[in-house]
Amino acid sequence: MIKLFNPGDCLILVVDDVKMNLQVMANILDKEGYEVTLVSSGYQALERVYSAKPDLILLDLMMPDIDGLEVCEKIKSDPTINDIPIIFISASQEQSHLLQAFEKGAVDYVTKPFNTAELLARVKMHLELKYSRQKLAKLLEEQVALVQELERLANTDSLTGIWNRRHLFIIGTQEFNRSQRYNLSFSVLLIDIDHFKKINDTYGHNIGDEVIIFMTKIVNNNLRQPDCFGRFGGEEFVILLPETDADEGFIVAERIRNSIQNQYLEVADQKVSITISIGISSYCLGDKNIDAIIQRADQALYQAKNQGRNQVITQLAS
Repeated sequence: MIKLFNPGDCLILVVDDVKMNLQVMANILDKEGYEVTLVSSGYQALERVYSAKPDLILLDLMMPDIDGLEVCEKIKSDPTINDIPIIFISASQEQSHLLQAFEKGAVDYVTKPFNTAELLARVKMHLELKYSRQKLAKLLEEQVALVQELERLANTDSLTGIWNRRHLFIIGTQEFNRSQRYNLSFSVLLIDIDHFKKINDTYGHNIGDEVIIFMTKIVNNNLRQPDCFGRFGGEEFVILLPETDADEGFIVAERIRNSIQNQYLEVADQKVSITISIGISSYCLGDKNIDAIIQRADQALYQAKNQGRNQVITQLAS
């Protein structure tokens, strides 16, 4: 069996108002290698729990200031410490005390005089259970993180970190359906980096990648939180603008185009400037799907490139 914990790494808080009882339990636990901290009252127990954060508590039921049941209840009501297992140690054999202990959140109940081997077995069992739960929780957290990372990798462009073509269509379809259902405005911007092949031929593909990353950052800085930006393929990109009509989309597109043409990327001792062409289209009542809007935006982009590039063209539905 795999050892789940090392006794020397476990701190056990022992609470008993009789000093002899404290010493007896301390000696027993110390021989097994456990770290031990001792207190003789309920109030001291609550203070020690917060300061020492023990791994397990051996708690006397009957104490003069506040009894063990009240101490247990206070600990279990605090989410920052309520995962600490509590074993009651008591001379009481009353069934009602046993039931109350479990109702307050105790994991076990040992009557005095106790059998040393039995006490140690119960301590070990509940520590193993605690560490098993912690290990399981950690594994579940790691699994959730792994699933999220796999989803991110499946939905994003590896170079830029923005959405990829597949995910753009998923979001675009959702926004299309929302616009159709509630009769909302919705615009699509299709962006192309002008003369990108020339950039690759002149500076190499590594610099071409840097140009794409450079452009991506500028675009992101000019978008709102609800907007969606992704790479359509190569040097083509798509921006989805929810609740945005064609005129508002044109303003966004012009802001992006101007920002890009007025900045440059430093490559060695050279400054590389780029421009972009943008085609715009917006949702119309007759559209059947997101493809119809993207196709019109593509036609607008084609016009922008044919008319000299570095400009924004809007294509309305016929």
